[in-house]
Amino acid sequence: MRNTNVKPAEGRLGIMVVGNGAVATTFMTGVLMARRGLAKPIGAMTQYDRIRVGRGDEKKYLKYNELVPLASLDDIVFGCWDVYPQNAYQSAMYAEVLKAKDIEPIRDELEQIVPMKAAFDRNYAKRLNGENVKDCKTRWEMVEALRDDIRRFRDEKKCSRIVVLWAASTEIYVPVDEKVHYQLSDLEKAMRTDDREHIAPSMCYAYAALSEGCPFIMGAPNTTVDIPAIWQLAEQQQLPIAGKDFKTGQTLVKSGFAPIISTRCLGLDGWFSTNILGNRDGLVLDEPANFRTKEVSKLSTLETILKPDDQPDLYTDYYHKVRINYYPPRNDNKESWDNIDIFGWMNYPMQVKINFLCRDSILAAPVCLDLCLLSDLAARAGRWGIQRWLSFFLKSPMHDYTKGEEAVNNLYQQHTMLKNAIREMGGYDADEELD
Repeated sequence: MRNTNVKPAEGRLGIMVVGNGAVATTFMTGVLMARRGLAKPIGAMTQYDRIRVGRGDEKKYLKYNELVPLASLDDIVFGCWDVYPQNAYQSAMYAEVLKAKDIEPIRDELEQIVPMKAAFDRNYAKRLNGENVKDCKTRWEMVEALRDDIRRFRDEKKCSRIVVLWAASTEIYVPVDEKVHYQLSDLEKAMRTDDREHIAPSMCYAYAALSEGCPFIMGAPNTTVDIPAIWQLAEQQQLPIAGKDFKTGQTLVKSGFAPIISTRCLGLDGWFSTNILGNRDGLVLDEPANFRTKEVSKLSTLETILKPDDQPDLYTDYYHKVRINYYPPRNDNKESWDNIDIFGWMNYPMQVKINFLCRDSILAAPVCLDLCLLSDLAARAGRWGIQRWLSFFLKSPMHDYTKGEEAVNNLYQQHTMLKNAIREMGGYDADEELD
């Protein structure tokens, strides 16, 4: 490893997860099993991917931890918040994502992960009715209570660093309001005056995390880190933020397949996407106001890849529809269908159909690990604010829309951004163009 300005990954890394459901417990169980040598962290870029450095005779392919000082799985300690009081073992068994044989070997460790009371407002997730909830009179009280939790966890677990990860449910859609969300002082005022319409609980988690020196990752499509007020706080605290919404199944396929259409200069008439999902996330998304938040996130992918302004003959007025249907029998085993109507030479129509039978939490768990380890890396490398290079892992990548910036959704461009950021932190030059 070359000499870099990145601080070493010394001591314990606390990962405090908002949510203790299917995604969170699959993530935690996998990490704990992997470090005992009882499972493989398959799907985690930080554990498997290799990046080329050098050219000619000096060319070599290095794993991430050979390029930059990543935290070891052995140094991770977990904590969480949830509206339900069950410990991580009970929750993992209830979720039924993993088989008992893959949970029981670490039962003792999972039982020690007991969720703290959540900062929760049922108006933001009406389908959840847990009682493990903080008694906070205002949004500002939520912030203060969460800051206390983070400080106590840091002291009790002797963590040298902490990352806070949202792996909880999708909140109802909150439109960005310039009067509340653009200036940090306005956001703080709204929290103090208990503006429940404009201040989602997730914003309180983000504010508390950053105020306590912790990078924050938004794994749902909530309006949280994608507001200028939080960008200001991240800059002020010199901490990285990443979001939003884990890119797992259908959107991963979409961000990878749409570039095939554009690269081949084929046209698009329409793209219809639908899903069935039966876990707690599906239950929450069965509420129209919550689905709206997810819909906005999933719809944003195509518009920056298949651009009508760049290719008016190919991408003008295509129809894009996204649906999610709650279907309890499937539990965490999500199924997605994509019907893609394309056209080619002399406008003759063709179709592509993709049927993806995936396991939502199995795909999300390695994304959680990568985002936590890389956000911790970014903090030690002195990279703060929006982490655009982490867009590879996210459905609706962060960007400064106040300046007309466009999100990068092309999977291959995102991978280039990811590799170049790690090259640079490892002391190498970025050597791939982002076309």
